[in-house]
Amino acid sequence: MADPITTNPDLYHLLFENDRVRVLEYLDSPGDATRPHSHPDSVMVTLSGFRRRLRSGASELEVELAASEARWLDAQEHSGTNIGETPTHTIFVELKEPRPAESPETRLGPSAS
Repeated sequence: MADPITTNPDLYHLLFENDRVRVLEYLDSPGDATRPHSHPDSVMVTLSGFRRRLRSGASELEVELAASEARWLDAQEHSGTNIGETPTHTIFVELKEPRPAESPETRLGPSAS
């Protein structure tokens, strides 16, 4: 698992960590791109609106979210590029508990459920 703090230390910053969660802040500018990295199951909170393109293997997804949204993020490995005209500012609350074995297939990008 590629830790985003290690692969993208200029964009991800640790805000808090204990034995159950880790909280990361992500901040970029238009045109910035991340190297491939992994997230466990997480809750993402958008502090700004943004547009970005996510890539994972052969899959690609364009995402546009408004400020002040909370979204579920299935565990995944991806890279992303800010394709919008504004900075991206988000908080990730990463869960450290294991994913249930009966969980459905992983989705790329954030979802409302």
